[in-house]
Amino acid sequence: MGAMSESVSVRCPACRREHFYEAPSYPCVCGAPVAPALDGHGTATAVAHRAWDEEWVTVRCADCGRDSQWPYPELGCGCGTVLRVPVATTSAVPSPEAAAPVRRRAFQPVAIRTARDAVTAAALYLRWLGYRNIRRADQRPPAGIGLAAAGLLAQVEPTVRPASRRDVECLWLTAMTESASCVYFSLAGYSPDARTRADALGVPLFVLDLTGTPQAVNAHADELDAAGA
Repeated sequence: MGAMSESVSVRCPACRREHFYEAPSYPCVCGAPVAPALDGHGTATAVAHRAWDEEWVTVRCADCGRDSQWPYPELGCGCGTVLRVPVATTSAVPSPEAAAPVRRRAFQPVAIRTARDAVTAAALYLRWLGYRNIRRADQRPPAGIGLAAAGLLAQVEPTVRPASRRDVECLWLTAMTESASCVYFSLAGYSPDARTRADALGVPLFVLDLTGTPQAVNAHADELDAAGA
C-alpha cells in the first residue's frame, strides 16, 4: 500500500493562526498513492518569492521504490500568507532488485485553480507518460512557462490567451536546437493557424481543462498519449 498522509498542526508566522493540514497524495507511475511525510515539529515559513527548485520535493514510493518529484506542500492562511509546510526527512526505501515492467494506470489529475496548478498538471501528465527529471526549462520561452525533461521541451500557457502560431514555432525551433521533441499545453486552446502549423511541424497540442486533465487537440497529441515517452 502506498504512503498515507497524516494531519499536522501548522501555525502561520504572520498572524499566529493555527491550521490543521494534510498533504495531498499523488499517483506514482505504478498506481500507488504517495504523499510527502510532514514534519509535525517543524516550523512553517511564509513564501516570499518563488524559486523553481523550492517548488518540488522528492518522494519515494513505498510500493515500487521509485523516486519522483511532487509539488512542495503549501497552505494558504486566511490572512493572505502562503505557508510552506515543513517536510520530514525520511529514510530511503530500497528499490526492488528486479522490477517488472509497469503498465500505466489511468491518469489522475489535480484541479487547476492557479497558474502554478496548470504547470503542476502538465508536469504530472508528462511524468505519467514516462518522462523523468522534469524541471524548469533553461531557456525562458517568449510566452508561458517552459518545462524540460530528457529529450523533451514542453511549454505551458496558463493564461486565458490562446496560443499563437508564433508560440508554436518558437517552441519547435528551440526544441530543434536542443535535438529534443516538444509538446504544448494551453488552458485557452490555440488559434486556427497555430493548430495548422503544429500539424505541419509535428508538435503535439493539448488543452488543459479545469480538472487538470490534458485533452489531445491534434493527431500528434493522440499518438503521444497512447505511446508515452
